[in-house]
Amino acid sequence: MYTLADPVARAERQMGSRTAIVCGDERASFAELGQRCRRLAGALDSLGLERGDRVAILAANSPAYIEVYMGVPAAGYVVVPLNWRHAEPELRYALEDSSARVLITDRDPGALAGVVEHVVMLPDAYEALVSSAGERTLGEAVGEDDLAGLFYTGGTTGSSKGVMLTHRALLANAFHFNTALPLDPDDIVLVMAPMFHAAGSVWIAPAVWLGCRQVPVPVFDPKTVLEAIERERCSVTLGVPTMLAAIAEEQIASPRDTSSLRLIVHGGSPIASETLRRLHGAIPHCEIVEIYGATEMGPIATALRHEEQLVGGPRGRSCGQAVPGVGLRVIDDDWNELAVGETGEIAVRGPNLMTGYWNKPEQTAEVLRDDWYRSGDLGYQDDEGFVFLVDRAKDMIVSGGENVYCTEVEEVLYQHPGVLEAGVFGIPDDKWGEAVHAIVVRRSEAPDLSAEELIAFCRERLGGYKIPKGIDFQTQELPKSGPGKILKRALREPYWKEHERQIN
Repeated sequence: MYTLADPVARAERQMGSRTAIVCGDERASFAELGQRCRRLAGALDSLGLERGDRVAILAANSPAYIEVYMGVPAAGYVVVPLNWRHAEPELRYALEDSSARVLITDRDPGALAGVVEHVVMLPDAYEALVSSAGERTLGEAVGEDDLAGLFYTGGTTGSSKGVMLTHRALLANAFHFNTALPLDPDDIVLVMAPMFHAAGSVWIAPAVWLGCRQVPVPVFDPKTVLEAIERERCSVTLGVPTMLAAIAEEQIASPRDTSSLRLIVHGGSPIASETLRRLHGAIPHCEIVEIYGATEMGPIATALRHEEQLVGGPRGRSCGQAVPGVGLRVIDDDWNELAVGETGEIAVRGPNLMTGYWNKPEQTAEVLRDDWYRSGDLGYQDDEGFVFLVDRAKDMIVSGGENVYCTEVEEVLYQHPGVLEAGVFGIPDDKWGEAVHAIVVRRSEAPDLSAEELIAFCRERLGGYKIPKGIDFQTQELPKSGPGKILKRALREPYWKEHERQIN
């Protein structure tokens, strides 16, 4: 039986003097990390928390984030990473839904302070709290099936879901990750994706367990990332395609010494072949790996090694094979497994899966059955188990590696008194992979309603990456299916056809 206390204990015992974290001028050894995690446990105890209580963090990447991510669950509490791109109503919903008692943050909490019992500001108040606390043993009365983290997938009150991941799920994912993409204790991990996101937090437990040094970058900037790689001799990193595209352009324009880098991993959204080519040209000695998964999967399900060698070929369009420890199949609407080559919904099974959505039994029952999770992604497998994605859930857009649910954006648009109908969908975007787009039918009493007015309306209610980049208007009602659902495919088709025409 393992919990998140075990990686901390192993690293401190076997590699205590080694450097665990480097962030600017800050450095901490694994012995110091272990001690600070124990002090954090004592500090939370002093605030009157009880086992299983939720502790939220709203902050940029930092050494403290790693302490909270590992130390809170190891102490028997539940960590709730919050997306700092979310608007205040979305953050409030997550705090209220999770019943978080503590918010650790590096920014003005504003009205959020009234939602929790304790606000601990980074860095000063946090440092004072941890430094003055007594140490408490980690892992006591904590089991592998206990909840370790609640990870909110995005959305407003209508769509946001807290993904429940246990200690077992997070540590199983660490094993799977290191089996598919082996780390070495001498690896130096650059963490450039935000740690509230699976792409940023996926490294934390494996790196601590093996004794790898982590170099968190507070906020992504390609120049800062390349300087960190050169200065700290980083060897592995992970990001979403938009990050890799920016790094490639910066490296081409102003080359740095990236010879230490051996592995670049990406996931979160589709990546263009041209981006891969430019990245490989800018950093030619480095292996590029694509991974596929979701927060509900812990998050990794498949991996495609040496993608730089496959680009342009038939398997270059694949997201790889299921990683060891994960079962994967393609199913129909009735959960029946389909044959090789048949397109259906991707389903995944393994100890890395979530136990369900917090406080949402009906939504949980829709996606979990007999230990299988249905992803909402459409695809097929070839005869060697390589997975090819052909579409995603109709209500999800992946923009810059962030999931945007169409229904939550539509919900906001419908709140505007001038909107009669609204359909939201993704259209091709060279920078973000997909951009949020809307088609709106105005009410007769609002003939002058403009796209600018609606976008400003959304900006007050949604995180920045969810705001429509463009809005078109039409006078006839939106196309609908027999049951009355808006046909998103019909709305999307002209935009994607035009994109195909432009690139062919």
